[in-house]
Amino acid sequence: MRTGVIVVLLSILSSCAAWRARPDVEELKPAIEAFHQRARWKDFRGAAELLVPERRKAFVKARTKTDDERDLFITNFDLDDAKVSGAGIAEVVSRISWYRLPSNVEKSATVTSVFVWRDGRWWLESQDDGPFPDLMPAPALPASDAGVVDAGVL
Repeated sequence: MRTGVIVVLLSILSSCAAWRARPDVEELKPAIEAFHQRARWKDFRGAAELLVPERRKAFVKARTKTDDERDLFITNFDLDDAKVSGAGIAEVVSRISWYRLPSNVEKSATVTSVFVWRDGRWWLESQDDGPFPDLMPAPALPASDAGVVDAGVL
């Protein structure tokens, strides 16, 4: 009897923990808007806080190297669509307009941003276009027929 009660309690607790780990779709839009707003107003360190941790340092370094605080002007962004998987990955489609001095020609792109749900928050992982080329997704490495990456050493 006692073992049965313990098993039931453990299953209830584990289901509660799994429920909490699910992505919170309601938190996605504020995360998207926060990144775009911070970038638009040139708060690049603040924008970096919304990136996955492994990309933050390179993002800030790239903003400094290209002198984006002085030269980048994001003129508009519009959220078009978002799709969220149960695995905690969101693909967000936005329309972004910007120009970078010395050019005064405004560029516009439809940008797909990938957000991931980690530790109870949405984090920006990559963007496939737009004013931040350093946020492009990493290219997939080609694999040999055996499923091992061929390093070409031999």
